[in-house]
Amino acid sequence: MSSAPNPLSLDEQVCFALSVASRTVIGCYRDVLEPLGLTHPQYLVMLALWEHDGLTLRGLSDKLRLEPATVSPLVKRLETAGLVRRDRRAGDDRAFALAVTPEGRALRERALAVPATMLERFDMDVAELEQVNRWLHELIERADRAHERTTA
Repeated sequence: MSSAPNPLSLDEQVCFALSVASRTVIGCYRDVLEPLGLTHPQYLVMLALWEHDGLTLRGLSDKLRLEPATVSPLVKRLETAGLVRRDRRAGDDRAFALAVTPEGRALRERALAVPATMLERFDMDVAELEQVNRWLHELIERADRAHERTTA
């Protein structure tokens, strides 16, 4: 009998591990974000806008690596909740800057507890989480390069 791993084993597939990890991690955020009135995708939008207030929808979409058609309904729900607003950009009547409202800034203060809560839930220290994040970003960069090579 060979002890070599089966390259077609489900457990050997990085795509499977990432898919399960993504669903599981996002699921762990659900009840932490619920008191803030946010879904996980809305939380990502708010994180991007707290860091880069004034982005256009296209800029936000690029930051989140999502299509504008996916981001637009998220922004609309956040507008309805009073957390963001669309302001016309000076010199371009077609473009809107997304601005965090005072209510959105107040929500940021409440959201400051989310990262520490998640560290505790994952039973990880900051160094471990930073290492995982570095590995994931490296994997994303390598996947981007691979995609560029195959589509060029």
